[in-house]
Amino acid sequence: MEDKKILVLNKQQIQQKIDRIAYQILEDNFEEKELIIAGMLPRGGFLAARLKKVLDEIAPFTSTLLTIDLDRFSTSLNAKVDFDIEICNNKVVILVDDVLNSGKSLAYGFGIFLDVPLKKLRTVVLVDRNHKNFPINTDYSGIALSTIIKEHIDVVLSETGQEDAVYLR
Repeated sequence: MEDKKILVLNKQQIQQKIDRIAYQILEDNFEEKELIIAGMLPRGGFLAARLKKVLDEIAPFTSTLLTIDLDRFSTSLNAKVDFDIEICNNKVVILVDDVLNSGKSLAYGFGIFLDVPLKKLRTVVLVDRNHKNFPINTDYSGIALSTIIKEHIDVVLSETGQEDAVYLR
């Protein structure tokens, strides 16, 4: 039997969510000179790049895009980064992922910055599923869905060769 997919967000709605989040980030950080946007690979990296593009158009501050590659199945923090962590010193860091499910990925993402004196650390997700095993909350989310554990959220982005969409299955 084929999985039934329900469209939650289409391409236009995803862009509207990204635009709204960018304006929220601008409002919360309008006095900053630079922001660090750290995308969690793969889809969090795509969303971070899109967020940076919008911020570059609307914000007076500069934004730097970084990526974090986590081993999401590890029982300990195992990550690769494409930057020297010291560039984050005394700056605002925005940690971006596609879906907040259990909170484990974002918790591991926080772990990368534990030894760095940050001005503040904020989180962005496109979809917050409200199924947290870790005490993680998002600062900015596109949509919050109360789903059952058996359900799955698929975030499909054009960077993967398909049209942008978020599906519930």
